This record gives sequence, structure tokens and C-alpha cells, in this order.
Amino acid sequence: MNKQELIDAVATTTGDSKAASGDVINAVLDAITRAVTVGDAVQLVGFGSFSTGQRAARTGRNPSTGAEMQIAAARTVKFTAGKAFKDAVNAS
Repeated sequence: MNKQELIDAVATTTGDSKAASGDVINAVLDAITRAVTVGDAVQLVGFGSFSTGQRAARTGRNPSTGAEMQIAAARTVKFTAGKAFKDAVNAS
């Protein structure tokens, strides 16, 4: 399912227009992005939580040449599925 299919599904479920549903979905995604960007965790009970993590610097290899290279440290985004979400996925 892509973003437009999600908008269509939400519009069908709620009876709202596709434009209104698209605006709501965009607002939710923007709010999650802003919160995680500043280091806050976003917890949606039953669905899951978004948070940031830290990946340490490490030595890797260039796959084409085999030469060693340094991979810089980076902040990562983590999603942990909630119990209800996991149960729904495993029930099908």
C-alpha cells in the first residue's frame, strides 16, 4: 500500500473527502517526523512507537574493491510494533 492508497482507504472508512483525509495523514506524519527529529519518542498505544537510536562509527568494506573504509556514526529511527499490532499480524 502506498500513500495514495492509504488516503483512499481512510477516506472510504471515515466518509471524508480524499483531500481532507490526505491533509490529516500529512499532518500526522509531519507531527511524528518533527517529534522524532528533536529526540522525542512517539507512542501510539496498540500500534507501536517511533524513537531515535544511535549507531556507532565502525569500519566497513567497499564491496567492489574490498578496501576498508570508515562509516561515520549516525542517528537512526527505530519503530517498535505494539502488542495489538503484532497480534493482528500474527493472527492472519
